[in-house]
Amino acid sequence: MFKKIFYKIFKNKKYIKKMSQIDLYEKKYKKIITEIDNAIKEKKEINFLHSGHCGDLIYSFAVIKKISLTHKCNFYVGLNKKVNNYYEKHPSGNIYINERMFNLLLPLLEKQKFLNKVKKHENEKIDINLDLFRELPINYIFNSPRWYFQITGEQVDLSEPYLTAEEHDKIKNKIIIHRTFRFRNSFINYNFLKDNKDLIFIGLKEEYLDLKKHIPYLEIYDPKNFYEAAKLIKSCKFFIGNMSIFYPIAEALKVPRLLEACPEFPVVQPVGKNAFDFYFQPHFEKWFNYLNNKF
Repeated sequence: MFKKIFYKIFKNKKYIKKMSQIDLYEKKYKKIITEIDNAIKEKKEINFLHSGHCGDLIYSFAVIKKISLTHKCNFYVGLNKKVNNYYEKHPSGNIYINERMFNLLLPLLEKQKFLNKVKKHENEKIDINLDLFRELPINYIFNSPRWYFQITGEQVDLSEPYLTAEEHDKIKNKIIIHRTFRFRNSFINYNFLKDNKDLIFIGLKEEYLDLKKHIPYLEIYDPKNFYEAAKLIKSCKFFIGNMSIFYPIAEALKVPRLLEACPEFPVVQPVGKNAFDFYFQPHFEKWFNYLNNKF
């Protein structure tokens, strides 16, 4: 009897929630989605805005690159937007992207030929606000580049590169690792790499020192900006990382790569050749050995 009552209440709450989501879409977001659709149909020059984390910006480029085939695409970055969620030891604190992070990112953005213009947002009129995915009444726990499919109505072959970079002039054919304190997978460890001398870490020094406890021969390289980091990743033997700025770069460049997947927040999936994710230790070691032997 109790189970029946509980089920009835739970089912009713789900129905109410669904109806409120539909109501919200009809009252607010239907108009916005229609305006975006009309802008793509009618305009030759489109102004995009993104105020999210650096990795989220990179993932939006798959859609923008496609739209750039028929439009001039101007990309504006909104600074100092506050984060509602807590991210452990994030370099920007409780801000999505601050001035320092923008300056690190800008050289990479300026190298992308499909972007007609790149600058900080200073009240320019925006046609497509790419932050919209955080507001829409949908569950966005799916592959991050596809967030922007739902905003623009565009579909993209995600197995193709959507970022470009030259190769690094000095460091080549190394295994590049980036592991933040955020989005870690507690089921795995890096201890099996303790004798490997072919690994270079990019990221914060405290992150490096934490991983070096398990990989004594691990070296660190500090790229001067995110474009140099992209060049380093472009030149690597393969890349290993969890969900942070450098994995989206590896994913967009389509270099051989391993993703330390986050079971609690599975919003990133590798797409394309020589790209694998893992939740469990045997699979991590399996795909590491596969790429290490192949390249």
